[in-house]
Amino acid sequence: MVKKTSRRTNKRILRVVLMLTYILIIAVLLFLVSSIYTFLNTGADRSKMLHTEVKKVEQYLPKVSWINDGNEGRKISDQKIKAVQNDYLDAWYVKHIAFKTNTRAGIEDYYTENARKNIYNIIDFNKLNNTSIESTTLKHNLDLEFFSEDGQLIVLTDTNVLEYKKVFKDDKLIIETTEVSSYRFVLLLEDGFWRIRHMVKETNEDFKPKNIITPLKTTNIKGINYYPQATPWNMYGDDFDIYIIKNDFRIIKKAGLNSIRIFVPYEDFGKANVKLDKLDKLKLVLDTALKQNIKVVITLFDFYGNYDVLDWTLNQRHAERIVETFKDHEAILAWDIKNEPNLDFESRGKENVIAWLDFMLILIKEIDDKHPVTIGWSNTKSATILQDKVDVVSFHYYDKLTNFDQEYQKLKSNIRNNKPIILQEFGVSSYGGLWRPYVSSEEKQEKYYKEIQKILTKNSIPFMSWTLYDFDVVPKEVLGILPWRTNPQKKFGFITNTGKKKLSYKYISK
Repeated sequence: MVKKTSRRTNKRILRVVLMLTYILIIAVLLFLVSSIYTFLNTGADRSKMLHTEVKKVEQYLPKVSWINDGNEGRKISDQKIKAVQNDYLDAWYVKHIAFKTNTRAGIEDYYTENARKNIYNIIDFNKLNNTSIESTTLKHNLDLEFFSEDGQLIVLTDTNVLEYKKVFKDDKLIIETTEVSSYRFVLLLEDGFWRIRHMVKETNEDFKPKNIITPLKTTNIKGINYYPQATPWNMYGDDFDIYIIKNDFRIIKKAGLNSIRIFVPYEDFGKANVKLDKLDKLKLVLDTALKQNIKVVITLFDFYGNYDVLDWTLNQRHAERIVETFKDHEAILAWDIKNEPNLDFESRGKENVIAWLDFMLILIKEIDDKHPVTIGWSNTKSATILQDKVDVVSFHYYDKLTNFDQEYQKLKSNIRNNKPIILQEFGVSSYGGLWRPYVSSEEKQEKYYKEIQKILTKNSIPFMSWTLYDFDVVPKEVLGILPWRTNPQKKFGFITNTGKKKLSYKYISK
């Protein structure tokens, strides 16, 4: 009896399993059929059809201007102009990627069969000779010369295209050049997209930037690097409080200082698409400084460290927006392109970093010829780099105080044209806890500032010390998480995290 009952139970279980399997198979088939039907009855999605890894959006944003007086043939709408521009810039971008990687990805999407033959030949030649090209374009001046009656063909000229290019052979840089070129293009409308059918480079010459020299209006700089005590390295975040900043500026002014250095974090401000609320907060800071008669050095690109050539157009958009917005603000003392870029030489390549800095110097000087531009080098050795391009030579010093005078005199002798030199960061921590017992203290910090102020006064050296406050927290992005690095960094201030003036405070400005 038990065996019969067991057999019946097994049969029932088997039937249930078979039925569920059948239902599952039918459901899968219905899903597949419906997916195919949906695909066949909807338009192609460009983001899926094209090679999305080389799309222009948020990756390639050169400056573009249009000349609208050359069009012959039918008129073209603003919407079509935008479509042409997008596809045209996409074509440039995929070509940059192709020549950098020696691959053909995306070329078919933006070039007709006739045009891509030459591109493929270059890729094949470079691959065979272990050569690669890193390049970008930074400015385009477009003129629509002809738009056919059937709306399928466009003749486009692009004059004074600013191109930067690096050629590598066996992974070694052999050519670096910046050129100004002019082109003529024929574009065809295929599958709803404008593809380049024919391109000719008509002119080409070396780029010669204007030698703009903007003198520093005052060398009587007695300043300090500034962050609010509660929000260091996150000054413009959710806890932004202009009343706290206003009170700090009063303290700075009362202490006998006349200038501050502040930082604009690249990613936090929106990278290429600078956020309006961040600009508003920065304006409040500048307005507040102006009311206290405090001048401001703005350090750009904080926490940025890529320098890749294909990132340059995004960096250009970022710097343009900030500098253009505040170039006429009366609180501005100078623009500082980057904080301690020489620390990225090893990881990013010295040539890459210097080329990026050189480009940013040219860009910012073209936008603002009223305020000097500098670079915040981390030591005296690197401070001679690009000395003919900057208006002010800035260096930081955290080495032995006994060597400071000698290092400064050596730097001064190596700087041509009597350009002003500013000690943009210096200081010593008062931390003498578990990770650095007996190394420092408030008394030793006081002695340090007393001695260095004598040297600064003797040599009339403009200075900006580090920093007003001790901090409770140092973000891991700054120095990592190792306590023997972060804990000393918390104690560089002239004022404790509770608001008490330290012994060094009496030497904050003299």
